[in-house]
Amino acid sequence: MAKGTKFYRVATEGATSDGRVIDRETLVEMATNYDPKVYTARVNLEHIRGYDPTGPFKAYGDVTALKTEEQDGKMRLLAQIDPTDDLVAMTKARQKIFASMELNPSFADTGEAYLVGLAVTDNPASLGCEVLQFSAKAKTNPLAARKQNPDNLFTEAVEVSFDFSPEVTNYTATTVPANFADSIKRLFSKQRRSDTNADARFADVQEAVQAVAQQVQATGEQFSTALKAVTDQLTAMSSQGAERDKQFNALKAQLEKTDTYAVRPPATGGDGAGAPITTDC
Repeated sequence: MAKGTKFYRVATEGATSDGRVIDRETLVEMATNYDPKVYTARVNLEHIRGYDPTGPFKAYGDVTALKTEEQDGKMRLLAQIDPTDDLVAMTKARQKIFASMELNPSFADTGEAYLVGLAVTDNPASLGCEVLQFSAKAKTNPLAARKQNPDNLFTEAVEVSFDFSPEVTNYTATTVPANFADSIKRLFSKQRRSDTNADARFADVQEAVQAVAQQVQATGEQFSTALKAVTDQLTAMSSQGAERDKQFNALKAQLEKTDTYAVRPPATGGDGAGAPITTDC
């Protein structure tokens, strides 16, 4: 199966887990930190990871990227998934259309959240708000055996509109992401938290890089606007050319039906002076 390029919402700010409410900072950390080369979150059924590649609890794909976007005042986490053929077949049959994340709130002692697994399920109640809260308060958490780490959290299952059909590529002007400058600021903010002894030189570098990032974003937007104008002009010229071709073909058809030679008048005879020759009968 070809690598998926679409993103699917898997969590929203305020979502319930079996330990706490997921805030926007956690979602941003997960999107910023996620790197499949460091650790790849695999897709499984019901948070159960089997060992038999032919069994029902095998892996059903990989999360290849994460990103956040704000909608209606709430931050959302979106996942890009590279599905197996089995997962594609299940979603086409409207099976396993709910998703629940497994996240580590302090991955590899970084102190920041990281996505370590993504489960799909048919029954949202099995990983719903009440079940997660009950499991967290229970003396023995019934979901503990499914976790990769005892400190990991499961999020409430949400419906996901999976669509793994091939996408049609439309070649359009490439734009600089709208949040490019904000991403640079987050990187420096993260560095500032980890290095409390940063001096004034670091502040100067931060200001310079942020200025460059803003200029790159502005330049990219200007280029996109200019490229769109050129594209629109080429489209208009193409339409005009098509209209000229149409007119030319119509004229050609008309000319092909028109006689191009002079008709010779009938011969009446004569002496060349204009008087007709008569016969004496």
